[in-house]
Amino acid sequence: MLAVEAKGISKSFPGCLALNNINMELERGKVHCIVGENGAGKSTLIKILTGVYHPSQGSIFILGQDASKEMKIFRKIGYVPQEIELFPSLTVAENLFLPFNSSIYKNRFVSRKVLEKQALPILEKYHIKAGPNDVVDEISISEQQLLQIAHAIADDNSEIILFDEPTTSLVSSDIMKLFEVIEELKKANKAVVFISHKLEEVFAVGDEITILRNGVQVGNALVKECSMDWVIEKMVGQEIDPAAKYRPVGVASSTILKVNNITGKGFRNISFELKEGEILGFAGLVGAGRSEIVQAIFGYKPFWSGSIELSDKKITSPNPATAIRNGVLYLPEARKQQGIFPNLSVLENISMILLEKLRNLFLVSSRKETALGAQVLKTYNIKAESLAQKIMFLSGGNQQKVIIGRAMSRIPRILIFDEPTKGIDIGAKAEIYRLMKEITEKEKISIILISSEIDELIKCSNRILVVYNGEKAGEFQMEATNRTDIIAAMIGSDQTIKEREI
Repeated sequence: MLAVEAKGISKSFPGCLALNNINMELERGKVHCIVGENGAGKSTLIKILTGVYHPSQGSIFILGQDASKEMKIFRKIGYVPQEIELFPSLTVAENLFLPFNSSIYKNRFVSRKVLEKQALPILEKYHIKAGPNDVVDEISISEQQLLQIAHAIADDNSEIILFDEPTTSLVSSDIMKLFEVIEELKKANKAVVFISHKLEEVFAVGDEITILRNGVQVGNALVKECSMDWVIEKMVGQEIDPAAKYRPVGVASSTILKVNNITGKGFRNISFELKEGEILGFAGLVGAGRSEIVQAIFGYKPFWSGSIELSDKKITSPNPATAIRNGVLYLPEARKQQGIFPNLSVLENISMILLEKLRNLFLVSSRKETALGAQVLKTYNIKAESLAQKIMFLSGGNQQKVIIGRAMSRIPRILIFDEPTKGIDIGAKAEIYRLMKEITEKEKISIILISSEIDELIKCSNRILVVYNGEKAGEFQMEATNRTDIIAAMIGSDQTIKEREI
């Protein structure tokens, strides 16, 4: 008996056919991978498979039962969402077991002792270092992601497990542990759905692959019988060179930013220079201190000692308002929580930090605002139904391009990108890489690029600065180094500072 059988699934929204005649079978003891660009229909399909949406046409059978007639059957599906969806003010144990079952009640109250006792072996199994009574908001993003995974799998009633981009916030060691968990699920005869933009992960864990493009199923094959190039071409409808480089050429010799021995929470004695029109990559494991360093430069977090100079002008008491006035903009990692206003329109998200430029006397000019929004959509090739569409309904890649377009409209001098392609498909990644190269070369804007993807840093950076345990562990010129040296510095295998000059 198949775990899940989807027959002729279509889903329509006003003015949009999100899925068109999808057929898919999920077998027990197998990993079925679903891939496609942002906006291909993966999220819609997942919401149908989990009972959030009802298909406009077609039928779904779960463990042999018609899901439209027996909604309780959806309880057999465990779901790990792409975005962190935990209760930040509750404890690790509370998040792990919500909704509570009768085994942890005592005299009508939840027993914290029982919660802790039941949580400890699960936290150990999934390599979560946080304690059961730690507040979720105070643990790392990586551990929050592991907690979500544990929450979905801990329920023994789940026969089908859906992973939606589960590795976006995980370090490489945690990813390998996740792969071990998936292998255990296969051995337990569970059906696994694995969605990822990282095709190397698909080929590492997948048994079968379904490819979506523009809501249509354009490919299905056994993973062992297909190539990565074939999958990419099916996904994007054209060939993409995986070896292409996007490093800016003609970087100026002038220095726009000097950071001198700054120390703050999570980092110590950090010094570096940023050249005009350069992309400077920041590498390091999750928790190494990369984001804390750039947030201190932006003025979002304090630093206790050291100094920052912007175009030879010392910045005293940095704060975000001062940084923005000086042309420094920060594009945060948590795009949906910190980068956009999800319930506002695309136009409102573009114009939000530009209102002073758009006003006539005391009121915002709707004509100027609309003209700006239309220009941003055209310049950055943003796919949206209209400027009035809520930005939450755009794909991750298009949301990121809105953020970039908004930042560029302020004519910045330095852009700080913190994980700019997190959760973005391979086609949208290449487009954002081209945008970064273009704005550095044509506009002479400098970029600090933080990324957990080594290949991304190597493709795009002129130099890479490595942070390990809050300290600078290496600085590498990309023309004179290799991947092995960078990884060695990231994991602290060489504690001496490596300075490689041209």
